Amino acid sequence: MSTSKRPNLLFVFADQLRYASVGYTGGRPGLTPHIDALRAQSLDLCNAVSGHPVCAPFRASLFTGKYTTSTGMVINEIRISPNHRCIAHVLDEGGYETAYIGKWHLYANELGNHYDPKNSFVPKGPDRLGFDGFFAHYGFHHEYYAPHAYYHLDTPEKIYHDGYEPDCVTDMAIGQLRRLAAGDRPFSLFLSIGTPHDPWTPDNVPAQYLERVKDMTFELPDNYLPQNDPHADNWARLSDEERAELTSWMRCYHAMVANLDDNIGRLMRAVDELGLAEDTIVIFTSDHGECFGAHGRRAKNIFYEEAVRVPFLMRWPGRLQAGGTCDVCLNTVDIMPTLLSMLDLPIPQTVEGNDLSGFLFDARRTSEDGALMMCCGPTAAWGDGYEWRAYRTKRYTYAVYRGDGQELLFDHVEDPLQLHDLSKEPGYEKLKASLREAMWDKMRRINDTFEANSYYRDHWVEDRIIRRTATMDN
Repeated sequence: MSTSKRPNLLFVFADQLRYASVGYTGGRPGLTPHIDALRAQSLDLCNAVSGHPVCAPFRASLFTGKYTTSTGMVINEIRISPNHRCIAHVLDEGGYETAYIGKWHLYANELGNHYDPKNSFVPKGPDRLGFDGFFAHYGFHHEYYAPHAYYHLDTPEKIYHDGYEPDCVTDMAIGQLRRLAAGDRPFSLFLSIGTPHDPWTPDNVPAQYLERVKDMTFELPDNYLPQNDPHADNWARLSDEERAELTSWMRCYHAMVANLDDNIGRLMRAVDELGLAEDTIVIFTSDHGECFGAHGRRAKNIFYEEAVRVPFLMRWPGRLQAGGTCDVCLNTVDIMPTLLSMLDLPIPQTVEGNDLSGFLFDARRTSEDGALMMCCGPTAAWGDGYEWRAYRTKRYTYAVYRGDGQELLFDHVEDPLQLHDLSKEPGYEKLKASLREAMWDKMRRINDTFEANSYYRDHWVEDRIIRRTATMDN
């Protein structure tokens, strides 16, 4: 590493990519040779989870290092308060040039009107949460061809992609890497790629990637349930027509994964060819997973492994063990403090996650601490009765629903499909009690009182804009 400046940071995250859908985890059909090659060069944080497995809540926690109960981003399509001290603020003050490309999903405040620039465009200033450099963004959309695939720079004007959006944003990122590599300052570039998020239709995937999967057989998961989970919100329920489409969805999903993999390959070649590899921390991860009918659910927003467990690879040649594994439980809120520590930058006092960098630098070290995971309401609409909290360790997941108090306990090592609820099994009383107390202990530390979704609607939000949070930073 150059001694003249801090390392660069390239943070790449996909949308809805499951841990079990990449080849290096044993996932099938294993269409990820470039991601697998990156894993061979990286430290694999094999117990990384999405602390709130929904797009906007994840992003809020990623940038602030705080849990949802402190960011207020309890559902999608509300606007985050700009009064948080975020990772880009610290990077800016530490001399970094910050850049952001892709889906933002933290500014809209109108459900269902996401193509309107008043929801998809984020004006320069505090609402960009410290990303004051190059900012090519959109609120959210998941149709990846024009006329739907577009981005904004510093005006509400829509700039349409000429091609498949994941390819285009990767091109844009490579162009920014060339520019940043020529500069004198260290840089941080965050790249948010929209795939493999639905809609999973043939017209939303390049034909050559559909060709790769046309002769493959896709089957329902072994923990598929033909009836909907009674705790599922409208986004997680499946109609009979949708159930009939599940394997077709999987085909398009994995075609998107193959395209994502090719783009990761192109991006990493650019890092290497530009001579950035030694001086750049590269991270590849995802915001959450997808159920595809497992446990009677589609989508995310649930504590099951299909939704919360995500790939997390970190490459830093000469500093992190290439091909190594770190089994510490990494939660979304831990990413910001861990990265800032690795970059020798101050961690804001408002951060609620843990600095786990010591475990990364010495993968022999281990911890039995677990991850507090949460759902604070439906995916994008207000409504009570869907809230849950969960505590995941390297072996067990304990969860409880607020509405009816149902508890669940899974051994996801012996029972990776989480088919057998142990919460009422004899001999597990002490384990369940200890996990429950560990969960509540973390909740008490962040003043999480397990409120209903309507509490945030009535006390924190006005016109779907967050006006107050648990920890205002200025």
